[in-house]
Amino acid sequence: MSALLLLGLRVLAAITLYVFIGWALFLLWRTLQQETAFLSSRKVTPLNLTIQTAGESSQALHFTQGDIVIGRGPECECFLDDATISAQHARLVYHHNQWWLEDLQSTNGTKLNTDLVKTATVVVNGDTIQCGQTVIIVNLE
Repeated sequence: MSALLLLGLRVLAAITLYVFIGWALFLLWRTLQQETAFLSSRKVTPLNLTIQTAGESSQALHFTQGDIVIGRGPECECFLDDATISAQHARLVYHHNQWWLEDLQSTNGTKLNTDLVKTATVVVNGDTIQCGQTVIIVNLE
């Protein structure tokens, strides 16, 4: 009879352990879902870009999304009709409450205030981005 009682206690301990692990995983999953909802609801600082191309009038663009691809490809959010620009030339990304500029391994490179961009760099109000022959002035709201 004691062997049967011991077996019952072991089964009960195993069930209790699995319930505890399941509850802990559920709580972790729920916390992750809440963090995801919180991070996705954060406001992105709107970005205004003034595009100046040689021989043309300047063009102003307004963006509220957190990821902007600059290039001459039709899928780019910031389309630039310039033969010296790659299809996907550069990217502006909003994270850590700042806008960051990164070069997407373009042929002619990307300049931020006359400095060649080699790694992701923080962009501030009034900065100029040069992609090929086009100059983009950044205005943060």
